[in-house]
Amino acid sequence: MSESQGSNDPRIVLLGPPGAGKGTQSANIEERFGVPHVTTGDALRANRDVETEHGTPREYMEEGELVPDPVVNEIVAEALSNTQGFVLDGYPRNVDQAEYLAEMTAVDVVPFLQVGEEELVRRLTGRRVCPDCGANYHVEFDAPDEEGVCDECGAELTQREDDSEDVVRERIRVYEENTEPVVTHYRESGELIEVDGEQSPEEVWEKLREAIDAAI
Repeated sequence: MSESQGSNDPRIVLLGPPGAGKGTQSANIEERFGVPHVTTGDALRANRDVETEHGTPREYMEEGELVPDPVVNEIVAEALSNTQGFVLDGYPRNVDQAEYLAEMTAVDVVPFLQVGEEELVRRLTGRRVCPDCGANYHVEFDAPDEEGVCDECGAELTQREDDSEDVVRERIRVYEENTEPVVTHYRESGELIEVDGEQSPEEVWEKLREAIDAAI
């Protein structure tokens, strides 16, 4: 098995709360197994004008409304239609979507990155961005050379509104309310693999890779 492509194209649903590291690990999966990283947000943006019987994603996105399940389902189905394997990030968000996915395609493994609330808050509230050039930092894990100042252009770094503690805790609450039933669904089906997401990114990746290799 080569480092860039496995003998099979795994079909992976990666679950975890905001700040658990799904983006980092999805990139690792994409590189290691040669399967596309499919996120709900990217799929909706790429297909915002696709007509469904419930309208286009654009109509809901421009109004700031949650895109209904039937529209999301159709867009994800379109995104998966031309690939044998994938790593899904941000879908399914509820049990109805999980059941739709099961009708659409088989899933090999569902890793769940477990991270406690206080660690999630520490990770998310520590993020800082440069309003001028867009560079990203973290006060603990990726601090700029001079505190509060962008290394790239010298602008003063800011905290995004949705990275404030109150907003972060609300995001975690909403995630738990909506997505915990999905975790339970996959645990009961035997597809869930629980991974300690509070380890280093390298340690998390080692456990993830082992779980995926075992599943395929």
